[in-house]
Amino acid sequence: MLLQRSLVLAILLGFLFAAALGPVLIPVLKKIKAGQSIRQDGPQSHLAKQGTPTMGGLMFILASVTATLMMTQLEETLLLALMGFLIFGAIGFVDDYLKVVLKRPMGLRAYQKMIMQLTAAGGLLLFAENRGLVPSHLYIPFLRDELTLGWVMIPFLIWVIVGTVNSVNLTDGLDGLAAGTMVIVSGFFSLVCWHLSFTELAWFAGTLSGACLGFLIFNIYPARVFMGDTGSLALGGALSVIALMTNLTLLLPVVGGIFFAETLSVILQVASFKLTGNRLFKMSPLHHHFELSGWSESRVVTTFWGVTIVLCLVGILGIP
Repeated sequence: MLLQRSLVLAILLGFLFAAALGPVLIPVLKKIKAGQSIRQDGPQSHLAKQGTPTMGGLMFILASVTATLMMTQLEETLLLALMGFLIFGAIGFVDDYLKVVLKRPMGLRAYQKMIMQLTAAGGLLLFAENRGLVPSHLYIPFLRDELTLGWVMIPFLIWVIVGTVNSVNLTDGLDGLAAGTMVIVSGFFSLVCWHLSFTELAWFAGTLSGACLGFLIFNIYPARVFMGDTGSLALGGALSVIALMTNLTLLLPVVGGIFFAETLSVILQVASFKLTGNRLFKMSPLHHHFELSGWSESRVVTTFWGVTIVLCLVGILGIP
């Protein structure tokens, strides 16, 4: 009963705060002309979205942080998760601000974003290492075994954090896709964190799930606001740190399979074109391939949500 009440309260608070912030934040974004630019080589149906306010990730960032701090004390694992959430959100905010407010189409250059992300991931892991929070081994899901990486552990975890952040970012290409997927994955980690006695992380993951659900009110097709890099990088930062703290890093590609399938599709597309001159997909990331194959945007999104639910059910079998 305590579990049910606590997690329901976390989800409810996140949802209510995000839903309440929407009518306040969206007019502000419109006023500063924070409109999204749509790539001309993408699906033609997306051109109608030109000018839709972006940087809406501020909605669930503020909602989740506020709800979390209302529910619990700031112990070290929660502090690390919030740091990952906010630092990567800040990187995304700078990129969005340069693009949509200062009208610099490139925003941060690719190498600048990568340097900032690697620095952020390294800093988070240094903080965690100094406090003894970095696992000494990797838990192997389903096999119930452990893998010791030694000195390779830190570089591996940096790669996981940066990879997860960019995977969520690539997924944010259809109305409601990244936010809805995160509702499910974050809800999964909320239950798992509670099961593994990471109570504060469970509440944070719960508020994040609820806040993304509240954001969906405004982001579901047809979207009134986009999360932008502000939101997608923040979500990736939070998700990767939660997985790190619970030592379920290797479960991320399972329950977050949609995120990683999107990234893999981009890698395979680029590799195939450079090696053979042919493209494997009609367009990458993967969601655009299905769109160009005749699927409606809503059909792609709901199908990917359904796949995520199944993957999270499979993931339950892999928790210790």
